[in-house]
Amino acid sequence: MQDASPAGTLVVGIDVGGTKTHLRAFAGEHSVADHVRPSSGWRPHDPVAAAGWLAALIAEALPAGSRPSAVAVGGHACETPRQCGQIRTALQLHFDAPALVMGDAELLVPAAGLDRGVGLVAGTGSVAVARLGDGSPVQVGGWGAALGDEGGAAGLVREAARAVWAAHDRGAEPDELAKGLVTAFGVSEVPALGAALESARDISAEWGRHVPVVFAAAEAGSSLARRVIAEGGRSLAALVERLAARGVVVDDVVVAGSTVLAQPALYDAFVASLAQRVPGARPRPLTVPPVEGAVAMARSLV
Repeated sequence: MQDASPAGTLVVGIDVGGTKTHLRAFAGEHSVADHVRPSSGWRPHDPVAAAGWLAALIAEALPAGSRPSAVAVGGHACETPRQCGQIRTALQLHFDAPALVMGDAELLVPAAGLDRGVGLVAGTGSVAVARLGDGSPVQVGGWGAALGDEGGAAGLVREAARAVWAAHDRGAEPDELAKGLVTAFGVSEVPALGAALESARDISAEWGRHVPVVFAAAEAGSSLARRVIAEGGRSLAALVERLAARGVVVDDVVVAGSTVLAQPALYDAFVASLAQRVPGARPRPLTVPPVEGAVAMARSLV
């Protein structure tokens, strides 16, 4: 997957994340561009707009007059093969070159140098993806902070608030987790957390940014916080288990995301639960930027 593209070809790989976008381009083994910019303006549910946004990004990043020989994109919130296919079709109207568009989590396996396996992301949200033996993609999780994303930052904060409310209903005094959430959301007491969470305009981002409170409370001795983290790890392992139940080969699980890789307590809980739920599955923290997966996929097109 990581072999250099043939001399004279210009391959472009793009990782469109929820917050930032990373583009890398190579002519053979020579780096032509390594460009990072905000993902603002990315509209994956409007294929024409998404393709135009990608085309403008490529024109911005590449040297003047350059034309890509192949483009591969991993796009945040590109959730179904139909949606990704529509963006690909629209993108090829801008470039007379092979193109591939997939969800951003699908970049993890090729970025790790593997031909198959599971890509598991736990950042602000959480999702797991893989491909069946016939090549068709399978995604589990990724339902957003209101309904899912267990084990991601926003989901952990949501479950922490639920744990704190339940303790309050039992008449327990606020512990370190409750105190931390009350301070983080700028309210005076636990009952006011509900309105604070519901008032968020972007719940994934606004809830997720408070996840350090959960881990700090666990380190300070909060049993509630420790249970929330343990359950988050179990939920991430459950995503892999669901893929296995659908016939996916789950020998290798490539793990990425700003939450799970930055917080050993969550990663360790995930690994322990994975060993119980899916014996033999090997977790592999991703050590290179996911955009490397997009570059590998672009090279496979030429």
